[in-house]
Amino acid sequence: MRAAAVLLVLLTLAGCGTVRVDPPTPQGEAVAACDKLAGLLPATLDGDPRGTSTPESPYVGVWGEGAIALRCGVGRPVRMAPTDQLQEIGGVGWFADPERPTLFTAVTGTAYVEVTVGGEHVAAEVLADLSKPIAQMSAR
Repeated sequence: MRAAAVLLVLLTLAGCGTVRVDPPTPQGEAVAACDKLAGLLPATLDGDPRGTSTPESPYVGVWGEGAIALRCGVGRPVRMAPTDQLQEIGGVGWFADPERPTLFTAVTGTAYVEVTVGGEHVAAEVLADLSKPIAQMSAR
């Protein structure tokens, strides 16, 4: 439900120049992993420059006018069952939410990273570009 609210806010504000994203509150070792990821995120993603979100948070990344948003340190996806197959892209397992075709979650040993891909963007390309920094985030 929370992801739906985030997506709705992103879509509502995307054309306004202001992108409001509810920042997560990572716990445990996810804090250090998400701090590391913040410094690894690309300046440009699928042709869109990195923007800013409100409220500002090191655990949130947005590109363009909010068509692509990342939240690091979210909880385990509610709809993800222990038997679900993850799609591996660049060494990172991705869970595609079956009820929200624009919502994907990277499953790592240290943190869950939620990515919303909207607009004209191709999800597979965006996830491929984000897989490298996410893999580096989890590397010891």
